[in-house]
Amino acid sequence: MREQPERPIFGPEDPRLDPPNPPEIKPWRSVAKAISWRVVGTIDTLILSWLIITYLGPLFGLNEGASHAENLETASYIAITEVVTKMVLYFLHERGWAMIKWDVGVDDEGHRREGIKRSGVKTATWRVIASLDTFLLAYIFTGNVATALSIGGLEIITKLVLYFFHERAWSLSLIHISEPTRPRLI
Repeated sequence: MREQPERPIFGPEDPRLDPPNPPEIKPWRSVAKAISWRVVGTIDTLILSWLIITYLGPLFGLNEGASHAENLETASYIAITEVVTKMVLYFLHERGWAMIKWDVGVDDEGHRREGIKRSGVKTATWRVIASLDTFLLAYIFTGNVATALSIGGLEIITKLVLYFFHERAWSLSLIHISEPTRPRLI
């Protein structure tokens, strides 16, 4: 009986993963993913920040007499500032992951596909970076550590779920992935 080769810890798990001319992720894909995620993320941050500032903030001594409009203004500052900081951070995160070949496959048509494990690890690493950013921005705009921790902490849950599904949707997309070049037969 023929012995099966040992599976590598890192690197190609399948010979199709290391073709001579693999599909390449273009930088514009990272830009498109950053924009689409920022739209989803900003809406989530705006709603979550407003709810926490309005309903939990007074429990922490924040803006006890503030109106809903004033709370929405503070939540808007957090969300709008996040657009800039997160776009830059997300683009850098995507470019870093574009260099890592772990849990990446090529389907029968030669298209690049990312596995669920990769999406899960990308989700976790992004969430750490993004939650720290949200906490800092919430603290800057509210001046209240408890409120900032509440926004950053609750955001971990909502954004993990939203980001995972965002990654899965993008893993099915071929936008800005070059087709592998096939060797010519003479």
